[in-house]
Amino acid sequence: MDLVQVYRLYRKMQQYPNVIGLMRSIFLDVLEQRGLMTREGLYARARDEMQKDRVPDTESNRQDYTEALVDTCVAQFLSPTDIENYINLARKKDNAQTLSMVANRDQATTEEILKALREFCDIPKGEVYISREEAEGLRVALITRFISNQLPFISLAKNYITIRDTDGILQNTLFSRRRPGKLGGKAAGMILAHKILLPSLEKKDPELEARIQVPETWYLNSGVFSEFLDRNNLYLFHTFKYKDRDNIEKDFLRIEEQFKFATFAPEVVADFRKILEKIGEHPIIIRSSSMLEDNFGLAFSGKYQSVFLVNQGDLETRLSRFLMGLKKVFASTFGPDPILYRRDHGLLDYDERMAMVVQKVVGRRFGDYFFPFAAGVMFSRNVYAWNPKINKEAGLVRLVHGLGTRAVDRVGSDYPRMIPLSQPTLRPEVTADQIRKYSQRQVDVLNLKTGVLETIDFRSLAAAVNHPDLFYAVSVQNHDHLAAPLFKTQDLAGQELCLTFDNLLTKTPFAQLARTILSRVEAAYGRPVDIEFAWDKDTFYLLQCRSLSVRKEHHKVTIPADVPRENLLFTTNASLSSTVVADLEYIVYVDPRAYDRLPTYEAKMKIAAAVNLLNKQLAGRRYALMGPGRWGSNDINLGVRVTYSNINKTTLLLEIAFAKEGGTPEVSYGTHFFQDLVEADITVASLFPDDPGSFFNEQFVLNSDNLLGTIAPEIKECEECVRVINVPAVRDGQYLHVYMDATTRIGMGVFGPRENGRPEGAQAEMVSQVPHLESEA
Repeated sequence: MDLVQVYRLYRKMQQYPNVIGLMRSIFLDVLEQRGLMTREGLYARARDEMQKDRVPDTESNRQDYTEALVDTCVAQFLSPTDIENYINLARKKDNAQTLSMVANRDQATTEEILKALREFCDIPKGEVYISREEAEGLRVALITRFISNQLPFISLAKNYITIRDTDGILQNTLFSRRRPGKLGGKAAGMILAHKILLPSLEKKDPELEARIQVPETWYLNSGVFSEFLDRNNLYLFHTFKYKDRDNIEKDFLRIEEQFKFATFAPEVVADFRKILEKIGEHPIIIRSSSMLEDNFGLAFSGKYQSVFLVNQGDLETRLSRFLMGLKKVFASTFGPDPILYRRDHGLLDYDERMAMVVQKVVGRRFGDYFFPFAAGVMFSRNVYAWNPKINKEAGLVRLVHGLGTRAVDRVGSDYPRMIPLSQPTLRPEVTADQIRKYSQRQVDVLNLKTGVLETIDFRSLAAAVNHPDLFYAVSVQNHDHLAAPLFKTQDLAGQELCLTFDNLLTKTPFAQLARTILSRVEAAYGRPVDIEFAWDKDTFYLLQCRSLSVRKEHHKVTIPADVPRENLLFTTNASLSSTVVADLEYIVYVDPRAYDRLPTYEAKMKIAAAVNLLNKQLAGRRYALMGPGRWGSNDINLGVRVTYSNINKTTLLLEIAFAKEGGTPEVSYGTHFFQDLVEADITVASLFPDDPGSFFNEQFVLNSDNLLGTIAPEIKECEECVRVINVPAVRDGQYLHVYMDATTRIGMGVFGPRENGRPEGAQAEMVSQVPHLESEA
């Protein structure tokens, strides 16, 4: 036996004298597992050695001989790497006990937990780990303390977010020195999805590892928000949520003003300055991450602010704009939309706190502009299946060129590319003219010179910017033909270009990668998910992940047959869901033709205000809201500009597009606005009255008694455009029932007796769960 080996082992063990006993216990376990010795054999040999040396058989002597024999066997049979691993395992077990004690102590400070966590993570990871139950207990304690206390999230996250992962996250986290807090829902969802796709302790998929990244990210925990409220005596705003709806909307402007003039503590400002020094002059986005946001079952999609900052100039200028952006996001906690959303979902009494995610914006600089090649949102379930070839379980991507804001908001007469991942090249349009009409025309970019988010005509942008990846984004118009370029070297300057992303889908791994990502994350979550992302330089940047809530939907709805024409309100061949909406008592009809004739912006905004008022007046009634084009669009000429809080009490939202306005495909799928509607169980349908196979009894809604002046006399001036109809009053006690079937894409609005007397022939079969279009996380 080489005595030098034993000496070296002893010297190494003596570096950590407080865990030498634990080391030997671990060594003995390993020697037994490998069949090199047993405890009984060890003790017998120790007695033999003592007899040979004529040493008294005392407990102390037995201990010394036993330990010497263990050390000798370890030095003889274990490799230096094994010895290092097991010494470190003893250290990890010892530090894990300390960390567990501190992390589970209610009175422990953040600094104490971070110190214990750092001491644990300073030990080399090696190839031997603490036990599963030890690790799981620590993971749960750390996730609960720092990330989220939502049990559904914890039960999933503990399988993927390791102790060392948490340490890495917290090294990029700003904590309040005075108030505890967590990272919030948006941060939690992004972190979890990243670790599902690229786990720290398991073998990684080489393709995913090469392609997937998360942008550089810093976190502000919710304690920063709480401390900000305390410092500026803003805490009473927590009672603001109990005001009536009118006062919430009215007083929010005052709240925003007070937040603008509020201040952060000098040491907090110094922390912000350090973050900006690390980031440098690179565009950033400040994203809300409230405790409820992106939660399982509740998405809060688009309820809180996100603020883009170009982050250019000297440090103090950047800091000043950063502080204003933070305060804007903080103030949005008390905005009408999130408060009314919480009220609708029984969450008003929850003490909502706001955390922040500060991320470098994905993209590259082109002159004064900064933007990614593409961005969007993708869903692991696709209810927008316009063709029987589409497999709904394969998912759907909603993709745009530039910043992803145009993918999640309803924007003017602009359209993202809708990509069914089972058939990526399939699209609803057939002819070149249709493809051009329903393609993206505007691109959102950051203007680094003016410091604002700017929308630019794509043709102007393509002419001004020589984007190296344009080959993957466009098709070229040649007479009546539209085709993607064949070669990357092809000169596209001066060509008539259309954003189709055909080459991205056929010549890159994007579509297959998206499908893999969605399937992996959905499998881990055990439910459908949606993911926001950016794509630049052949890299997928994960920005956000939420679970999609599910609801029971009719597998197939049998549309009533042989309905007399006088009992029909409408028929459509554009149904995307299988739903029955029964017993609609009122119809609120915004006449598309009359709305189109309104001469001014102010006049159209009055219609939006009228819809908002009627939504309050008809709360508790089952009513259908029908009107022009694209509800919720930011282009007031294409539809009534409303938000969730303006229409959250309706039961059915019908979008009507006459030929003069141009029929639009169902592209609201995936927007924050659409997600809100589905989450609120509001059925959405489209009607193109001039299309073959469609029918609309326009005379019924135009000639029936208009109750607008009776229900809301203060907006009687709007009755040329807005009509309120009590269906039973004008149909001899009948109600409106709507039947939609996704399989045949047929929908129908029928007058008939109340639900228990459903019109003859109408049937619905309930089966599987189908995802809502909203997200949680």
